[in-house]
Amino acid sequence: MSDQRVCAVIPAAGSGTRLGLGIPKIMLEVADGVTVWHLLHRRLGPWVEHVHVVVSPAGEIPFRRLAAEEIERGAVSVSVQARPTGMGDAIFGAAAHWAGYDRILVVWGDQVNLSAATVRQVVQAGHDGLTLPLVPMPEPYVEYELDGSALVRVRMSREGDVCRPGGLSDVGVFGLGTDGLPEAWAGYLLDAAPGAATGEVNFLPFLPYLSQACDRPVTVVPVGDPDEARGVNTPDDLDFARQAYQRCPD
Repeated sequence: MSDQRVCAVIPAAGSGTRLGLGIPKIMLEVADGVTVWHLLHRRLGPWVEHVHVVVSPAGEIPFRRLAAEEIERGAVSVSVQARPTGMGDAIFGAAAHWAGYDRILVVWGDQVNLSAATVRQVVQAGHDGLTLPLVPMPEPYVEYELDGSALVRVRMSREGDVCRPGGLSDVGVFGLGTDGLPEAWAGYLLDAAPGAATGEVNFLPFLPYLSQACDRPVTVVPVGDPDEARGVNTPDDLDFARQAYQRCPD
């Protein structure tokens, strides 16, 4: 584990509407009794000191039941995002839970194909700036444009951007130093434009802001397997995750 104190922050307040299953995606089963949460916690646990999970009001009690043992041990904490106003709001609304750590590892709550090796590399490569594991994708849903060591732009298909074939995509994990981070988010919000399609103030454009306006160093961790970029958004994604777990139940 890094000599810095690292807290994983998992925004998991979404309701998984596209799946039509009526439960938060972090609670979906990939095998009997094994949920997305169990796999995320298994892969994060060796490399972070604490895990904080942000849930919806409806998801709070079910998730507390699911993670009761870890919560009782103090290894996991939970907070509630009252309204679904975006990932950034979920992360920074929970700042009181992670501000005392040196770094946070933001992890999307449906990133079931994330490998323990990627988590280890991001933690070990991390610093007070921004650490991004990125993988080339034939048709990226999100694309990261770099100029040397600077992050120039993040293109997002969900907001109508056109991503370039072969571009670099994230795998739903972002390492950030916490010193001055809430203040940087507040500065970003002053001029942040809502997304063209969703109307939300997105978290991902905050990352180029950190690189350019805040002059934070960016470290890219290369990822070789594009499957790690695949979250759980559709029934096909869930089937893929279940089959992957059967092949390799790590």
